[in-house]
Amino acid sequence: MLQMSNLQNLQRSLTIVVMVVNRVQLAISVAILALFTIGSATASAQEPQSTNYRFDETSIGTGGFNESSSANFNARVGIGDLVVGRSESSSYNIEQGSRTDADPFLKVTVTDASAEFGYFSPSTPATATATFEVVNYTSYGYAVQIIGDPPTFNGNSIAPLTSNAVSAPGSEQFGLNLVANTSPSVGTNPDNGTAPNDFGYGQAATNYNTANSFRYVEGETVALAPKSSGKTIYTISYLVNVGSRTAAGQYTAQQSVVVTGTY
Repeated sequence: MLQMSNLQNLQRSLTIVVMVVNRVQLAISVAILALFTIGSATASAQEPQSTNYRFDETSIGTGGFNESSSANFNARVGIGDLVVGRSESSSYNIEQGSRTDADPFLKVTVTDASAEFGYFSPSTPATATATFEVVNYTSYGYAVQIIGDPPTFNGNSIAPLTSNAVSAPGSEQFGLNLVANTSPSVGTNPDNGTAPNDFGYGQAATNYNTANSFRYVEGETVALAPKSSGKTIYTISYLVNVGSRTAAGQYTAQQSVVVTGTY
């Protein structure tokens, strides 16, 4: 699990392996590093305020956490909250309930760090998946980017799909998306939870949110949340096709998944 509070930068890796047979034998290993950044060293959530007032994580009503202490102990106790949940407008986001930390928070967990393509031929597409989760708090959302080269061996690269395309067996293709696909069958849509616990707002980005359409352009945003979000589970759906003349060998790629909080 990766967790960031304030301005810590953390990373995790995952490995993807592809084996290709029938005229061509390839082993494709894609190591993905998850990097997490915050854009400003002084970033913080805005507190509701006007010329006459300002709320600094203030408790309103009878609820919230209260501190009790003496020379021998320190305790935080909760009293029943009158209201819990989220309220928002074009100007404010308010988290109602027991007192919470005002510091920005960004967390990611790589839940499936190894994807196996198995064996395939130039007549059959190969697919694999990897999954990760993102949570952010007291922010205006986040963006996820992927940076790195396509799988390469001895100067030969599997051609990345720089424009959206469907799977075409027999042609070299390397692409991905973050949704459920039927041709070929791979992946799932971003999971923001099930009502009434659907507190995530993450979504696949434009060009990576259409079923059966794959693409890979280095540095593009592949997923995002437009506002402070609960947990979103993302599935990266990978597609590799090779041709009958694709050079045999062990193909590798180093890629980074970069998650940037917006404040």
